[in-house]
Amino acid sequence: MKTAHLSEKKHNPRTACPDGDGMVPRPCFVTDDDVTFIRADAPYRQVFDARDYSFWDIRPEDHVIDIGANVGAFCIRAARQSRHVTAIEPVTADLLGENIRANSAGVRVIRAGLGDGKPCACCWDGCTVTVPSYPLRGIIEMAGGCDFLKCDCEGAEWLIRPEELGHVRRIEMELHIPPICGRPAPALLDYIGRYYDFNVVRTPCHDVMGVMGILHARRRG
Repeated sequence: MKTAHLSEKKHNPRTACPDGDGMVPRPCFVTDDDVTFIRADAPYRQVFDARDYSFWDIRPEDHVIDIGANVGAFCIRAARQSRHVTAIEPVTADLLGENIRANSAGVRVIRAGLGDGKPCACCWDGCTVTVPSYPLRGIIEMAGGCDFLKCDCEGAEWLIRPEELGHVRRIEMELHIPPICGRPAPALLDYIGRYYDFNVVRTPCHDVMGVMGILHARRRG
């Protein structure tokens, strides 16, 4: 999860966002590409821009997993292209759910983290929650598969076992290094280098210490 520039097309703090059963008294705004976000006063950063990620090639039949969904910048847009989108978010899941409803997006939310299967404490901007964690294979099982993986989970990406990527066609992943997390896992990078065509964009839009860059990878063949 990260901070990104927001370009707003419309801004009316008195506008109520739709919510399934009608209107809710929550102010909202609409971005340049017509995604609606709740205007919430929260103690953590909310990410509205998905421009770090390339996802024009998501297919309608793809199973898309968004790990570290924050408030929905990626998964809501991905749901415009795929009928099978699952968002994993431990800290901002409530607001994520509101934004999904405001956009009538077909996204399933799982309040959890990427991990080893044990409960874990996840922290974002000083907000800490204890949630279940699942290895990537468990998340894939719950999602019904994974063709396209977006991952931004503050260093937990290094817990991914290479074999768990066996059926993943595309990866968009923020790669973290100290001081955000421990050392990268060479086995994961070696696997990606062996089976994917990839590049790492080393200046994501927020450019903070502890971020290696954004990995864009496509499985060969």
